[in-house]
Amino acid sequence: MYNTTQSVLLAGVGGQGILRASDILSLVLMEAGFDAKKSEVHGMAQRGGCVTSHVRYGTKVYSPIAKKHDINILVSFEKIETLRYLDYLKPTGKVIVNEIEIYPPSVNLGEAQYPSDIIDIVKNHVQEVKVLNATEMALKAGNPRTANIVLLGALSSFMTDINDDCWERVLRKSFTVKVVKANLDAFELGRNL
Repeated sequence: MYNTTQSVLLAGVGGQGILRASDILSLVLMEAGFDAKKSEVHGMAQRGGCVTSHVRYGTKVYSPIAKKHDINILVSFEKIETLRYLDYLKPTGKVIVNEIEIYPPSVNLGEAQYPSDIIDIVKNHVQEVKVLNATEMALKAGNPRTANIVLLGALSSFMTDINDDCWERVLRKSFTVKVVKANLDAFELGRNL
């Protein structure tokens, strides 16, 4: 058990399954015996807006929201969101980046350009970065809607103090029989990245 609070920030765009992923992560942490708190922001998510969820855990957690420079792991469901929340990371923080690009309205309207050097910028600021194409991996798992679970699998490889059985138990409880196999496969693909 951690004596200090650990923080994970999941960030992306509405419709990517961020809130579902943070719910599952919170349940896994509680199953593993941690005190866990979660907070989410999903204002204009239906219109392609930013969605974030803070998940904090330890022996005792007093606040669900981490402040800047206090996040241990940033899980970015979309590349540009990595840049938006990079300053939330601790100096020793780790980043997981989904390679997908979802253009904001300003790019779609031709008013701005989508940065082409996002991964390079992140790697220049952060020592440990995992880059993956969660959408492609979800297709391999048999369901394109499991990209969020691929990212949870990648996250689990950083959270080595949590038993694999905890993850599997929670995933099995979180999905219907019809889709549980695809989600378990997606999780394994992300974990074994």
